[in-house]
Amino acid sequence: MYRQPVLKNRRTLLERADKFISDVYFTDCNLRGRLYGDSCPLESLASFLSSKRITFTEAFQQTFAPHKVGDTFGPTWWTCWFKVTLTIPESWRGKEVHLLWESDGEAMVWRDEQPVQGLTKEGEKTSYILSDCLRDEEPHSVTLYVEMACNGLFGAGQGSMIAAPDPNRKFSVQKAELVVFNRDVRELLTDFEMLIDIVKELGEGEQRGYQALFTVNEMVNLCDPSDPGSFSKAHSLAHAFFSQRNGDSQHTAHAMGHCHIDSAWLWPYEETIRKCGRSWVTVIRLMEKNPDFVFTCSQAQQFQWVKSWYPGLFSQIQHYVKKGRFIPVGGTWVEMDGNLPSGESMVRQFLEGQRFFNHEFGIHCKEFWLPDTFGYSAQLPQIMQGSGISNFLTQKLSWNLVNTFPHNTFFWEGLDGSKVLTHFPPGNSYIMEGKVEELMNTVKNNKDKGRANHSAVLFGFGDGGGGPTQLMLDRLHQVQDTDGLPKVQTSSPDQLFSQLQADSALLCTWTGELFLELHNGTYTTQAQIKRGNRQCEALLHDVEIASSLALCRNRTFQYPVEKLQELWRLLLLNQFHDVIPGSCIEMVVEDALRYYEDIRRDGAALLHEAFGALGSKGNSTGVFNSLPWERHEVIQIQDGAGTPGLALVRVPSIGLTPVKDTQPVAPVSVTSQADGTILMENGILQTVVNKDGTLASLYLINANREAVSDSCHGNQFVMFDDVPLYWDAWDVMDYHLQTRKPVLEVVQPPHVVSSGGLRGSVSFTLRISDKSTIKQEIVMDAMCPYIKFNTEVEWAESHKFLKVEFPVQVRSPNATYEIQFGHLQRPTHRNTSWDWARFEVWGHKWADLSEHNFGVALLNDCKYGYSVHKNTMTLSLLRAPKAPDVNADMGTHHFTYAVMPHTGSFQDASVIQCGYNLNFPLKSIQCTADTEPWSAFSVSTAAVILETIKQAEDRKGALVVRLYESHGSSVTATLCTTLPVREAWHCDFLERQQYPTQPARITSEGVTLNFSPFQIVSLLLIL
Repeated sequence: MYRQPVLKNRRTLLERADKFISDVYFTDCNLRGRLYGDSCPLESLASFLSSKRITFTEAFQQTFAPHKVGDTFGPTWWTCWFKVTLTIPESWRGKEVHLLWESDGEAMVWRDEQPVQGLTKEGEKTSYILSDCLRDEEPHSVTLYVEMACNGLFGAGQGSMIAAPDPNRKFSVQKAELVVFNRDVRELLTDFEMLIDIVKELGEGEQRGYQALFTVNEMVNLCDPSDPGSFSKAHSLAHAFFSQRNGDSQHTAHAMGHCHIDSAWLWPYEETIRKCGRSWVTVIRLMEKNPDFVFTCSQAQQFQWVKSWYPGLFSQIQHYVKKGRFIPVGGTWVEMDGNLPSGESMVRQFLEGQRFFNHEFGIHCKEFWLPDTFGYSAQLPQIMQGSGISNFLTQKLSWNLVNTFPHNTFFWEGLDGSKVLTHFPPGNSYIMEGKVEELMNTVKNNKDKGRANHSAVLFGFGDGGGGPTQLMLDRLHQVQDTDGLPKVQTSSPDQLFSQLQADSALLCTWTGELFLELHNGTYTTQAQIKRGNRQCEALLHDVEIASSLALCRNRTFQYPVEKLQELWRLLLLNQFHDVIPGSCIEMVVEDALRYYEDIRRDGAALLHEAFGALGSKGNSTGVFNSLPWERHEVIQIQDGAGTPGLALVRVPSIGLTPVKDTQPVAPVSVTSQADGTILMENGILQTVVNKDGTLASLYLINANREAVSDSCHGNQFVMFDDVPLYWDAWDVMDYHLQTRKPVLEVVQPPHVVSSGGLRGSVSFTLRISDKSTIKQEIVMDAMCPYIKFNTEVEWAESHKFLKVEFPVQVRSPNATYEIQFGHLQRPTHRNTSWDWARFEVWGHKWADLSEHNFGVALLNDCKYGYSVHKNTMTLSLLRAPKAPDVNADMGTHHFTYAVMPHTGSFQDASVIQCGYNLNFPLKSIQCTADTEPWSAFSVSTAAVILETIKQAEDRKGALVVRLYESHGSSVTATLCTTLPVREAWHCDFLERQQYPTQPARITSEGVTLNFSPFQIVSLLLIL
């Protein structure tokens, strides 16, 4: 093979080959310099600038002015449309002809009024193929349009990728010309690149690495860049090397095209629509040229956008979906955050996503696809299984800051015992490029060697879109079965998971949540988004229940199917994993808050309509309770003259009653003490408010127990310095805990606002800094087992973190946190690195710290970040990051939290119910004075919660109800209803009957149901 013995000077030979294909060195005489042949200027280039994202039809009608290459345009987020007129020289017959287009924006080529290809320098797509081999009959004169977005693949960050966008950035086209593309040079460059990378990756200890080195060196000897006739000899050498096969035991990499597109992140939602168009039309072009190419694509919302903005492209996608090559994956509306959405929201992600994919493509996804989310709830396996999904793919836990997750392929067991086969691609990326290094990492990093011999390789530019390139496909094709590398096969998620399932006998099981040890600032960042999410989830819950009851009580009522779907889809969109976490630019925050306002406005109107149908439009005040237990609470009412007042009302479960004021067992009393403190008492609790607004004491009267730790104060506001290592909006680091400073400066000391009766309250104001203040009202209601803290914060800080602490007289190694459809425990100590990494955790409406027979719960109405260390319970309130939104969280914030000491377990003390009560306030409804109190549903045991009542998706006059076991117990429950239910059927989350021949048991009491711990049950009720 070699004419002379080759010295084993690895460095010189390797660098020689490297320089031979360099795009920096020796391009006058190396192979890279021959990639393009002749070039020819465009006949004309003209442009038109638009501040809005307009359709092709609108752009086509504009007046285009002459444009020179190098001219700048902008600013950021505008669009520049180009009209490109070109004539291909006759002499280029038989040549491959490209339009070479290099710019710093993202572009789409339009031809014959259709989008044909995306162009982006960052995504290595800088040419549009005009002809593979120019023939006489092909058009030589062509007019194209190029739609160029004034933003890059990752937005327009000022100074760094995640910095706030530079609003005044200017953009330019650096190159726009016709070129002859030398395909044989491209193919040979790929041979060289793959061999050089094999040398580098296999290192000096491998015989195979030296074989690659000597092969590539001989190829340099044989190849004369100026003589294409010499290429075939060099190519033959490479082919001989790549054709040396692997043994049967070699690891198999399942290569799938992929293009992760964040539905919003460093760019607004509207730009994502164009990112989808640019990326997916390029995928279609690649499919036309590469018959084996398979592409995976998630997020039903993005398909919906493409369907409405690019109907022609959507038809092409449908064609390739039928062929099994363009594969919708994930089954959800968007790739949502895995921590913060409620359980019902997660179910709706799958319901909306799977129904969309079934309607448009006739398929249901079998795998959940969530590669880039900041942790995964322990209830996801059960929600997946209930949505027809048994496989799960992600890789984000490879980002863990402290501990290395011990598996790549394993069974993940959820809170209720449901299991899903889970795969983390060992290459630790979802944006691979088909390079040797990635393939080697796929083998090297596999933590389940001997247990799993198959892995996913997801290739294609991502996050900001872009997707696969021809070069990536060529690389992977070259090394399909090459000794020394894993086998590479074009594959689909179904093939991969089938293979993993077939070989799953030795796989391990991971039980409980998949907690990401990073990005735990996202539980708190952009508090307005968190509040919008929680409130809109509650509003849609109430609208669906009221509308379902109205449907049964009033035959003329029309259930608002279309409007509810529209509002749910908006809410689900905002649960995307860079929106609800708050890790997005200011434009996205503005869009998200506007969507929440739309949901609030339209949801309130729907609720009003449903209440009108329910309450017979009388002129007496009634109260509606959307929760499945009787409530005895103080509410605000207005008398006939519109004067506000209070009433203590008793409202039946999921029902309504006219306001009938009842008397409390013990009224509230609020008294100022001689020492300046204030004593509040309601017969259940007694608390002493200090002169700085902290609690000196919180006493549970019947139990004779003090909740606040000795010589400590409850309701202590604390500030921390909050400067992470890089990911500003995302991360809070463990070292922030070393910077704790109590908020001590009192502007207005506590004073009595309401001295008692049905409600007592105390108000005070603290100064955080010269820019920020806290104003708080401490509220104690009659008959209420918790104290509420209604809080208003004026916030203008920079890189600070505000929390509130409650040191309590409880000793327990674990605290309990509410999650979706249940709760879980996390340690309160820091014994191991796994414990330490959970210094800031997420939870939903409550967290509880209990020892035997006594505990304290912390409730909230819109917060998600918690920390319980030893006996101090902390709720995270506000952050102040400066990237990617320089104004994140600045302004006025309103939120409520509550503290609830209790005897017994938190389950027996109704902490779960109190968390709901705080988040789902009783609603005023107009009714007639003689309206009888009425309850539509109740459940026989407090352990089972009726979470959802809605109209069935495909059956008018049928309801779907969803219940879950909330205590962690096995229990038999009866769902009692006053509605005329004829039949009840178990169904899954997609509302498909689970046992078509076996209805649920209905007795005179109601529907009898058996639950295992944390089980979620859906029923189809036929009325």
